[in-house]
Amino acid sequence: MTPIIRAEGVSKKYRIGEKRAAYGTLRDTVANWAAAAVRRNKTSSASETLWALKDLNFEVEPGEVVGIIGRNGAGKSTLLKLLSRVTEPTSGRIELYGRIGSLLEVGTGFHPELTGRENVYLYGAILGMKRAEIKRKFDEIVTFSGVERFLDTPVKHYSSGMYTRLAFSVAAHLEPEIMLVDEVLAVGDIAFQQKCLDRMKRMKENGTTILLVSHNMSIVQSACQRATYLSAGRIAAEGKPADVVRHYRDDVRRGNQTGPASLTSGGEEVTLTGFEMFGADGECRRNFTFGERVRIRISLNAARRIESPVITFGIRRPDGVIVCNFTNWYDNFKIDFIEGDCTLEGWLPPLRLVPHYYEIHVLVWPTRHTQHGEGDISRLRPLASAHFDDFMIEGPALTEDDGVFQEPVRKWVLTRPGGRIEFTDIDSETIWKVYGEAPQQEEVFS
Repeated sequence: MTPIIRAEGVSKKYRIGEKRAAYGTLRDTVANWAAAAVRRNKTSSASETLWALKDLNFEVEPGEVVGIIGRNGAGKSTLLKLLSRVTEPTSGRIELYGRIGSLLEVGTGFHPELTGRENVYLYGAILGMKRAEIKRKFDEIVTFSGVERFLDTPVKHYSSGMYTRLAFSVAAHLEPEIMLVDEVLAVGDIAFQQKCLDRMKRMKENGTTILLVSHNMSIVQSACQRATYLSAGRIAAEGKPADVVRHYRDDVRRGNQTGPASLTSGGEEVTLTGFEMFGADGECRRNFTFGERVRIRISLNAARRIESPVITFGIRRPDGVIVCNFTNWYDNFKIDFIEGDCTLEGWLPPLRLVPHYYEIHVLVWPTRHTQHGEGDISRLRPLASAHFDDFMIEGPALTEDDGVFQEPVRKWVLTRPGGRIEFTDIDSETIWKVYGEAPQQEEVFS
């Protein structure tokens, strides 16, 4: 099959600190020439060369959905601008075989003085749509965007979210062979983001090739068939999204060796000094299998005696969803006090979390016995709070559509004309009867 996108030796160079030439009069030209002569006599130069992309080689097959990830400044947006022909590469060659729709920046192609209605036609024309095509799809575009009420208002009065919704609506109805989407969906609200993802899913089913730049690893892993990790303008890794995201997260973790944060409150000082996780085999690690039993160890230092503290270990998804919290208080383990160097260990229930990365948050709270009532810490400030990297769950092919965790019911009963069926052959390993045998784990916990 012939690739729909092919890049060979693509590089893009910019000059940092170099002033762009402006339009001016003959007098301005002469003055600039004289100033340039003076600057040439100086030994230092204010400009330097930056290779935003360097020697990229890749191919994309028709109908593929490819996620592009990397840190800010890695070259992701520059790559999409080259592919959409907004700018040209300094060297190399890009071959595109299909109609391109792109959404690179909020309001790209919009004129602020024109109304939303007028900009639909303007932006559609920029993307290559015929007037008759825009007119035929106009009502559908506007309905999808949800800005009907403000359609005849100049877009300079729109919020960034309204800009994005209208721009994406036009681009999504282009029906291109190739769709380029930069990190602009983050501007829209949750409902619109879901509409956009559903639209891209339908475009994928219709054979559209999609390149998606995103910092949302959840979207990349759930929506993309393949991922490319850019670092300093080069391809650092490419392949299955889960593997590429793991590579990216490992690099980020190695590059951000910062100590845990500590907060003080009311003259009582607590510092979180460490956090460890141990698998069922007793090894200290951050990769676990679905359903594995995990032990945690929280290390802290209390500068003075603190009575009846509450220590919390929280698990949070990368999109901010709090999965669960484990606290000594909820388990009725009352700690009388902490002072000096202390550790708290906890044996967690089997982590039947949907395979993903999860963030680790540890907090230390003052006593739950307050003037606001026992158990209410919503008005309190934690004595210490820290984020300790993250951990990963590997296992069956569950996705975000399956929720956050997967637990079996005790019994299923189906009643229908002619009889009743009960199913009770359910246990903690039932899910592996669908996805395969559960990994053998050596239990070392007592």
